[in-house]
Amino acid sequence: MTPELWYLFLSSVLLAVLWIPNIVGQVMNGGPLTVDDYKKLRDIDKYPDWVRRANRAHINLVEQFGAFAGLVLVAHLAGVSNGATQMAAAVFFWARIAHAIIFIAGFAHFMARTLIFTVAWLCLMVIAWQILVAG
Repeated sequence: MTPELWYLFLSSVLLAVLWIPNIVGQVMNGGPLTVDDYKKLRDIDKYPDWVRRANRAHINLVEQFGAFAGLVLVAHLAGVSNGATQMAAAVFFWARIAHAIIFIAGFAHFMARTLIFTVAWLCLMVIAWQILVAG
């Protein structure tokens, strides 16, 4: 398994578990789901800020994950794996870990969340560039 695929796997696991803080927060603050909750969505605006941030952190990864997965798979199928793609995949994963922690914690200094998201996006561009120049 290439390092890029390894970090795609780890990012997939992160995506698969990042919904948990949001659900834990909803149950802690609103109790278990009721029959009515299955008919209509709970109003997430009634929950504490950290629960809403946890929801957005998960959604944000969902939004960026497709591009990461697609680029890593195209690179793999095209036989593009080098120091740049390997580093970009690793940095993407760790940036997404940091992004989730900072987002859920509500850390608001230095535009950290935006900067880390941008770092992850730049990793996508590095992988895309490597595919383009190799092709």
